[in-house]
Amino acid sequence: MKSATQGAAAKLLILPLLFMETRGQDFGQTQFICTSVPKDVDLCAATLQNGVPSEDLKSTVMQLRETVLQQKETIMNHKETIRELTSKLNRCESQSAPDASGRRKESPSKNTMGDVSRAPADTLSQLGQTLQSLKQRLENLEQFSRTNSSAQASGLKELLQNKIDELERQVLSRVNSLEEGRTSLRNETEQRGKVESTLTSLHQRITDLEKGQKDNRPLDRFQLTFPLRTNYMYAKVKKSLPEMYAFTVCMWLKSNASPSVGTPFSYAVPGQANELVLIGWGNNPMEILINDKMAKLPFVINDGKWHHICITWTTRDGVWEAFQDGVVRGNGENLAPYHPIKPQGVLVLGQEQDTLGGGFDATQAFVGNMANFNMWDRKLSSGEIYNLATCSSKAQTGNVLAWSETSIDIYGGISKWTFEPCRQIN
Repeated sequence: MKSATQGAAAKLLILPLLFMETRGQDFGQTQFICTSVPKDVDLCAATLQNGVPSEDLKSTVMQLRETVLQQKETIMNHKETIRELTSKLNRCESQSAPDASGRRKESPSKNTMGDVSRAPADTLSQLGQTLQSLKQRLENLEQFSRTNSSAQASGLKELLQNKIDELERQVLSRVNSLEEGRTSLRNETEQRGKVESTLTSLHQRITDLEKGQKDNRPLDRFQLTFPLRTNYMYAKVKKSLPEMYAFTVCMWLKSNASPSVGTPFSYAVPGQANELVLIGWGNNPMEILINDKMAKLPFVINDGKWHHICITWTTRDGVWEAFQDGVVRGNGENLAPYHPIKPQGVLVLGQEQDTLGGGFDATQAFVGNMANFNMWDRKLSSGEIYNLATCSSKAQTGNVLAWSETSIDIYGGISKWTFEPCRQIN
């Protein structure tokens, strides 16, 4: 045993299997191998002779080095992404944070009430906050009205009303633009609905302030204002029409819309969206549709002035007449003869229905003011229509539909104002 040891001149050495510079990186536990090496033999060569080929070792080292480089590159990319996101977040916070004066900072891109926002959801949120602030101001005004004389409060109400009216137009214009550009976003539609609901409530509050004690004013002394062409501003009559073999429909209209005023009213029934419609579209004259049959009407009413219009019709031979300001302007026959107006439908003011109670198209919407919408289930005489147009004390109200605040529901932010037709035209 001793001679064998001397002949081999062996010495027990402990060598690591792998040794490499890792720049401070720890890649796991180190494995050690005990190997008997002759005294005069190169240590590295002896190590490689015991089951670890040189090529395999080099390959392993290269793979580990490549892995380290890939991990380092990934870390650098993540750091760059974090820096970009942090920068964007800081810019957003700086744009939305108020400055020392309490005003929000403007972003580099133009973002005013008249422009389409680049962030629709944020814009609608800001509009909602503005309206909430406006409601608080109205509550203060109501408190002031209760504790001060009506003469002092009226001046403030008039000034506030002018500001509210202008703000409404700007807000509705912004919402309408956002709707056209982002109709596919459900959350934005919900936000727009909230803004419209707030506008409707706001205008009702303003109306109550303007008219004072609601019980002291007749319920028919009001007008509806449709300021913009939209597909969500309209009024709906609460009750349906009965079956009618004749009718007369009258109303006051004021509009300066171009090229046409749109659709003052539409009545749809199941299976027929155009059961009874008054519409003006494009450069065409106004039309009356009955059961989707059409007659052109010689009305000229988009001059910015109040006009009283009436249309009469009987199912026998489909005879019709059109009156403007108490005077016959046109007549005809064979308009849906022997077709009675069907009951159980939906009567909408300000929009044309493509489906029962809906399917509105903004290009066909009415723009302007409307008041004293009345309907009868008979043909009024020329004298009766003249009394209506001249605000005679003998003027009658509709026996099918009489104009009243309690008979309609309004949607989408259309406004309701006090209206007395005789004072408007005299």
